[in-house]
Amino acid sequence: MGIIKSFVAPGGRPMYITFDGRYLWYTNASPMRIDQIDLQGNVIKSIAIIGKALTGLAFDGKYLWYVKGFPWLICQTDLQGNVIKSFTPPGTFPEGLAFDGKYLWHTDDSTDLIYQLDLKGNVIKSFTALGTIPFGLAFDGKYLWHTDDSTDLIYQLDLKGNVIKSFTSPGTGPRGLVFDGKYLWCIDWDENKIYQLDRSG
Repeated sequence: MGIIKSFVAPGGRPMYITFDGRYLWYTNASPMRIDQIDLQGNVIKSIAIIGKALTGLAFDGKYLWYVKGFPWLICQTDLQGNVIKSFTPPGTFPEGLAFDGKYLWHTDDSTDLIYQLDLKGNVIKSFTALGTIPFGLAFDGKYLWHTDDSTDLIYQLDLKGNVIKSFTSPGTGPRGLVFDGKYLWCIDWDENKIYQLDRSG
């Protein structure tokens, strides 16, 4: 996979990432917050999150969705951090989130499943992820992409879970993943970096 550019994540422990059409947003594990950054890595603002864990992140065109614990909840929030609604995820160790224009997609590390959810949290369908530690999840308008920390690979899947292709991630701790309309962005937990990547493999 070709690296377009990379920069050090400005927060402490970067986890998951999304894109709002102009800016990147990503979750920090310590301190627990969601940072909005420009495409050069400069922080625009931060939203503090109350909880003991913070994982997946997605943008639905208007609102952010994130996963927090404990207990685990998938939360919808406005861009000022006001929670609109929340629901319990289907698995027991929720990780990545992506939005496809209608549904949420969600990885779970305990079940090794990728779930398709409606916006009330009902499971539409699920299938087994690749690898054994599925983390980041992205939707590019046609396909899903997900990172796996057990293999350090990034997988491209159709919406039934069939593998289109895979390639090695740029770092050894791939977590968050998002598609910006042209490129993938990947957070690497081990290196504390955010990578902009092409999709050619």
